[in-house]
Amino acid sequence: MAARDEIIGFADELLDSGSFRDYGPMGMQVVGAAEVTKVVCAVSSSRELFEGAAAAGAELVLVHHGLFWDNEPRVVDARMKGRLRVLFEADITLAAYHLALDVHPEIGNNVLLARKLGLQVEGSFAALGVGGSFAEPPTIADLVERVRSAVDHEALVFADGPERIARAAVVTGGGARYLPEAAAEGFDALITGEAEEPTMMIARELGIHFVAGGHYATERLGVQALAQRIEDRFGVPWEFVELANPV
Repeated sequence: MAARDEIIGFADELLDSGSFRDYGPMGMQVVGAAEVTKVVCAVSSSRELFEGAAAAGAELVLVHHGLFWDNEPRVVDARMKGRLRVLFEADITLAAYHLALDVHPEIGNNVLLARKLGLQVEGSFAALGVGGSFAEPPTIADLVERVRSAVDHEALVFADGPERIARAAVVTGGGARYLPEAAAEGFDALITGEAEEPTMMIARELGIHFVAGGHYATERLGVQALAQRIEDRFGVPWEFVELANPV
């Protein structure tokens, strides 16, 4: 058992969440029980997730995608009402870490995926992602298989780059808009979560590979790493709730 506020304070400090201007609040979004005996983590907020957390006996839920976003109406509609009801009735705290969890140099989504792909990270890319090189440059077929194995999801691929991929950039989630920047910086491939409508022609015209392994699938790693850090620090066990999403 550990104090909720100590856990949240630890996560806020670890991720330096106050340094990021995000699309919604990072850290605690809904207050629940003061003491935590179990943590549930997942990629995105949903009523199904919160019901599962309540059934598992968790007092704290950690997510990458929280409840509140600046581009959504400030109305408690049926969706929000249903989600909040479950949290309130089960006395569960919800904490969300979005961009801070993407960019963290040790437990961030981007660096963790890059490592699983065998990419030697050399620095940041587009302020959110990472860029690096391969010791032995793979073919696009090899890279796609690495992505599939790392995220357990079939990738959307526009194979328009060189035969061998020496350098690649990684921006998990919705990073397709950074494809021109990746090409301009001399990367042979951009690995992200999902494509946008212009992506195919941009890849073709700029001669760069584009690999989208799924928005959800590429953002499962960071929140689990955060939960593990909390267990290491406070001794509170955690469970990842898989609510698979094809997007």
